[in-house]
Amino acid sequence: MEIILSRCCLRPFREGDQPSIARYANNRLIWINLRDRFPHPYTLAAADAWIREVTDQDPPSQCAIEVGGDVVGGIGLTLQEDVHRRSAEIGYWLGEPFWGRGIMSEVVPAFTAYGFATFDVCRIFATVFEWNTASARILEKAGYVLEGRLRKSVTKDGRMIDQLLYARVRE
Repeated sequence: MEIILSRCCLRPFREGDQPSIARYANNRLIWINLRDRFPHPYTLAAADAWIREVTDQDPPSQCAIEVGGDVVGGIGLTLQEDVHRRSAEIGYWLGEPFWGRGIMSEVVPAFTAYGFATFDVCRIFATVFEWNTASARILEKAGYVLEGRLRKSVTKDGRMIDQLLYARVRE
């Protein structure tokens, strides 16, 4: 699986990606917008653990964002279970040197289409921390609809904050 876009390529993570992942992921400005399972500082050992976790997926639900031969970010789907089994949560990150270049505005709709075509899901959703207006704009441009505000639903960096719930539904 490989998706070639004008600004980047989406592909499965693979052995050898660890140095690039650690270089771009080790940034507090990225960590502040993600769940705590995304470590900070982001070490080479963390990148190695991630590669071990995702390299044997078939089909891949987690993909690297590659620019110029380097992995500069990631995007993935977490398939839900039980009564939520036809839903998936999308999550993504991008290295700070690549912000503002339109990469995620291209990646999110392409990966969403891949998710609907590849997995038996009818709904893909995302939760965005209240301060992350850039991610909210990316989702809106990709056709995701704001469904609600989850008030004081998470604790991040010692603060109780709201999340915005976005979703895209396959008609």
